Amino acid sequence: MTHLTKGTSLVVTLAALASWNITAAAPQASPPRQGPQYLNMTDPWPYPFSSAVRTGNLLFVSGQIGSKVQDNAPVLVPGGIEPEARQALDNIKAIVERGGSSMNRVVKCTVMLADMKDWPKFNEIYATYFPGPKPARAAFGANGLALNAHVEVECVAQIN
Repeated sequence: MTHLTKGTSLVVTLAALASWNITAAAPQASPPRQGPQYLNMTDPWPYPFSSAVRTGNLLFVSGQIGSKVQDNAPVLVPGGIEPEARQALDNIKAIVERGGSSMNRVVKCTVMLADMKDWPKFNEIYATYFPGPKPARAAFGANGLALNAHVEVECVAQIN
């Protein structure tokens, strides 16, 4: 029976590793980390939140209602759930594109409806903005959306 000393055992182990072509990887420098980037659609931004925040390869878009800015103030588009839904999703599209992504890279949406009876109408419009694979989504009824809106939508998108 052959007995190996600790030194001989180490040499045998190193020789075995060498024969398998295993090498220790040199530590690689990590790319410098950037902090979050805060994106706003107008300057100065009058709200206590950002339009979106980009961190890593994700863009977090704040909730959007169906409003346009008129005279430096948000105003709901007239006509109820359908035009508001289109405007909210147009707002999201503009923010996502400004943030370096696109609607086909949206991975998650959250929808808040002032009245759940608007669910079918909203879904018809929503589907036109996501004709291919659909993002994951949650939806719920909400009481008291900003400006008395019918719908609010927030999304997360991957950066291209």
